[in-house]
Amino acid sequence: MKIQAMLAAIALTASAPACAQVADLAWLSGEWMSDAGGVWTEERWSIPRGGMMLGTSLSVKADKVLEFEFLRIETDRYGKPTYVAQPRGGSPVYFPLIRMESGSATFENPKHDFPQRITYIRDGQALTATISLMDGSNAISWTFNQR
Repeated sequence: MKIQAMLAAIALTASAPACAQVADLAWLSGEWMSDAGGVWTEERWSIPRGGMMLGTSLSVKADKVLEFEFLRIETDRYGKPTYVAQPRGGSPVYFPLIRMESGSATFENPKHDFPQRITYIRDGQALTATISLMDGSNAISWTFNQR
């Protein structure tokens, strides 16, 4: 049992970006807005300071709040950037950074029910956020424009 746990930890560490820092995600900073199908969604991210970025997400339709979430990206105890989500202000759910390239980042937590994967891709003044299961199924995406 201990060997399986060690192998899983090694596999997770091996797939993570070698020297990624929270500061490397500065491209996510800003105010991002989407208006699709009558649902207005905004996501805001602070610039990285002290190894942390703070974020919020709010979705509204016809002046009724559908969803809100408190977010942060922080360094975990292993020194890896980790996305922390608190839907509706609830208990934190942790998604370690698994992949990062110029203007894109993927965070995963295979033990969470949904989502298990969170991906951000920035293309100029547009930001696409996608949540899904580990295999990419049940994907939901939002395309935001920078405000």
